Amino acid sequence: MATAGRADPEGPSSGSQGDAESVPVKACPDTVQAWLEWQLSIHPKQIELGLARVDQVWRRLRSERLGCPVITVAGTNGKGSCVAMLEAMALAAGYSCGSYTSPHLVDYNERVKRDGRPVSDATLCRAFERVEAAREHVALTYFEFGTLAALEIFAREEPDLLVLEVGLGGRLDAVNIIDPDVSVVTSIGRDHTAWLGDSLDAIAREKAGIFRAGRPAIIGQWDAPAALRGAAEERAAQPIQLGREIAIEPAESGWMLRGMGERRLALPLPAMRGRFQLDNAASAITALQCLAERLPISAAALRKGLGRALVPGRFQVVPGEVTWILDVAHNGEAARALAANLEDFHCSGRVRAVLAVLADKRPEAIVGPLRPWVGDWFLAQSDDARAMSVDALGQRLDPVLGEAIAGLYQDVGSAIETALAASRPGDCLLVVGSFTTVGQGLRRLDGI
Repeated sequence: MATAGRADPEGPSSGSQGDAESVPVKACPDTVQAWLEWQLSIHPKQIELGLARVDQVWRRLRSERLGCPVITVAGTNGKGSCVAMLEAMALAAGYSCGSYTSPHLVDYNERVKRDGRPVSDATLCRAFERVEAAREHVALTYFEFGTLAALEIFAREEPDLLVLEVGLGGRLDAVNIIDPDVSVVTSIGRDHTAWLGDSLDAIAREKAGIFRAGRPAIIGQWDAPAALRGAAEERAAQPIQLGREIAIEPAESGWMLRGMGERRLALPLPAMRGRFQLDNAASAITALQCLAERLPISAAALRKGLGRALVPGRFQVVPGEVTWILDVAHNGEAARALAANLEDFHCSGRVRAVLAVLADKRPEAIVGPLRPWVGDWFLAQSDDARAMSVDALGQRLDPVLGEAIAGLYQDVGSAIETALAASRPGDCLLVVGSFTTVGQGLRRLDGI
């Protein structure tokens, strides 16, 4: 499987609203790696939001609506977990499920899954060929190209359920060319402000762009900005919000979901760690309940799916003499959730962190919540084209961390090896800061 395609690790790019300069059609590459390199070359920008061009090419590929129910998931954090739960519960009920997520950690194929398994290189290459033929001279971005290929695969394979994760924002994200039957916004936080706006209300309105008139709009955050529900009502969608139409209640051996109509459903704790995962689970279950007439799912299947759903890089714990903890937290909200997990985890030794971030992130917001739990910080620069240089990272964090900075490293691998060499049995190594950073940690674990 291919590992290339690091143009969009924290926010996949979408298409521009107007016509971009046309580019020539290329003879089809014969590997996923070659295709990804070609896709990175045919648009001058990595991120340019809009739907016009991707919609134009999609209409050439497919003029009819997708035949299966579609759930689209947006949010600052929690999207990947929610998608994994939806997928696992549908599979537990015996349905086939396609899912499209981004970014990937190690292999590009992770983005396009059928029944929980990445599609093959051959399937991807054939879809890329069809997109290339349909685009003619339209200059698609990397994310647009991949999104169209994924949709083309699912249109041909016709799963019982399709789950789409928004890459960046919602309103202008390439995924939004598909009208979902149910929309979910997991959370709203300050991230990607250069594209989505610098206020929570502005960000909320962008994410609310996935809501559709007359269809359920699930808001999976108790304290979501009022603008999110307001936008749902303006769009004549049907808002269903945690703390209002649905709620989570404690139970002795798990938790209870109080749904619409005051129905109560007893559930086990999700397999994924973190108190916030209950919010994601409630959102996912509610989304499936909204499709009950088309895809009925028993309570037993919901429970089984919650116990199976796992996503690499979301407080992923790998035991050993030195326990690894891998988490893609790359903003303040995610860092606070990670800190809560570290508090509950109780590492018996010292925690050392390897941190590398992208240039548009606020590293101070990431390290702030984690400082009480991390003893030493090994700062690094990831191999992403948009990575923050380690010198800049050190300058930003020196006033915050001071002597807790154990060193600056030009690559994540060197930082990991140095942190491991300093560790003793019982210590923990935290790899954090971006999908690219965690992906490099996973490659080290897997010996790649």
